[in-house]
Amino acid sequence: MQCPVCVIMPVQCSNCVQRRAVLKRPKTGHSLCKDCFFWAFEEEIHQTIVSAGLFNHGETVAIGASGGKDSTVLAHVMKVLNERYDYGLNLLLLSVDEGITGYRDDSLETVKRNQQQYELPLKIVSYEELYGWTMDAIVKQVGLKNNCTFCGVFRRQALDRGAMMLKVDKICTGHNADDVAETVLMNVLRGDIARLRRCTAISTASDGEGAIPRCKPLKYAYEKEIVLYAYFKKLDYFSTECIYSPNAYRGHARAFLKDLESIRPSSIIDVIHSGETLSIKEGVKMPVQGTCSRCGYISSQALCKSCVLLEGLNRGLPKLGIGKHHRLHGKILAQEPLTEQEEKKLKPVDF
Repeated sequence: MQCPVCVIMPVQCSNCVQRRAVLKRPKTGHSLCKDCFFWAFEEEIHQTIVSAGLFNHGETVAIGASGGKDSTVLAHVMKVLNERYDYGLNLLLLSVDEGITGYRDDSLETVKRNQQQYELPLKIVSYEELYGWTMDAIVKQVGLKNNCTFCGVFRRQALDRGAMMLKVDKICTGHNADDVAETVLMNVLRGDIARLRRCTAISTASDGEGAIPRCKPLKYAYEKEIVLYAYFKKLDYFSTECIYSPNAYRGHARAFLKDLESIRPSSIIDVIHSGETLSIKEGVKMPVQGTCSRCGYISSQALCKSCVLLEGLNRGLPKLGIGKHHRLHGKILAQEPLTEQEEKKLKPVDF
């Protein structure tokens, strides 16, 4: 028979002190009931939106929707807050179909269900439609070593192009606190000063022609809490990881961050705050942003990364966009042939 003294008593919600707590917040350590957790989670995102002035009344906002937990929670919370606080926003769902059989086709079915559940218009743009390539075809040519570079560059531009088609004022994405902290670590490890300087910005806008501002309402929301919110709200989302991402560089930063978090739960926010307060030494040369000579997209080089990657794929030289080959941009623009030695360096190899 168990000792009565050893019986674990139910923990009361530390907020309302009326209902039984069902979770302990990873972010604050508070024990909360479901209703108090929902309110706290939503209010923190509302405060993030208000304090950063992310939206203006009457704007049309595209929510980047992948069907995953982050974008599903973002769509749900944005709809809730838009109605609760009368943001006056016209919300839309915008999805990118990368062309990954057995992954993206399934996740897009989730997005289509979300469209019905939240009663929001949905626009889907595809790599095949925009670039003439699918990720399945790209992986066949480049292998699994650098495929995430192609996907990341193409997806970012595809999201912008889709937003331009919809004529929206802003794009909001489901990047959470863990994502931002991982990006800070990745940029530190790569010594990428330019990206390190802007990766913690909650709202980013470029001066390029037609550039649409992006924002991250979930910037300070922990991934664990997003999962808990989706679980207790019984939201419909797709949870399978991309079949082509096991070797992604971000995975190493994520593993390191999880180790830090297990020792010190505040590590995620600490890393973000460190990134926010970093300053660049005077005299350090920074890239000057302009536009791509070929497609007009934002670029600090004569050709944007997307055009260089696409040129490499179309020429059968997939390594053209991997690494620093800026000196070849002039030849590409002039449609001049590359030397035999240049082509040899850029041809596909067994990854």
